[in-house]
Amino acid sequence: MVECQLAIRKITDLNILSAFLKVPRHVFVPPAFEDQAYEDHPIQIGCQQTISQPYIVAYMLEQLALKKEDKVLEIGTGSGYQTALLAELAKEVYSIEIVQDLYQTAKERLNFLGYSNVYLSCSDGRNGWAEKSPFDKIIIAAATDEIPKKLIEQLKENGLMVVPVGRPEQDLVLGRKINGTLTTKRLVPVRFVPLTGG
Repeated sequence: MVECQLAIRKITDLNILSAFLKVPRHVFVPPAFEDQAYEDHPIQIGCQQTISQPYIVAYMLEQLALKKEDKVLEIGTGSGYQTALLAELAKEVYSIEIVQDLYQTAKERLNFLGYSNVYLSCSDGRNGWAEKSPFDKIIIAAATDEIPKKLIEQLKENGLMVVPVGRPEQDLVLGRKINGTLTTKRLVPVRFVPLTGG
């Protein structure tokens, strides 16, 4: 997966490639799909949600320019796979999942794998996690028509945010907070499940 899907498509951050080698993706997919865990496509994980294509996850992580001292907010824990990757790359990861069943399963997986720098909440991701803010980086794993204002407020000055924007057509957007305002740049077309809650 790392060699044929990521490195060959110009994912060059060695820390990200190393994280992908370390985190066992097959642990994060339903048993019926384990044989597809390392293939280059999304996989259904139940509750009308998916685990994203490995390349897109790697691309989003690379855009965030993660540092080992970063505190990261993730909206949409899902299976917990991206959460585990973030835990390998950052100091602290605060992840929010609105679907109780996914939250519980991800919590069990991440505990089983021994991640002690991950903190989970079962709540509406649009509200963020104000008491733990500000965050150096924010990553949103579901598409939204507009970037929630509360999340922009919880991003540190000069912090980065990556989020799929639009519906049904979506673009991955990279935002940087400058003088309290999020300046955005469109990156690539993507397809994510919609951000729920609100």
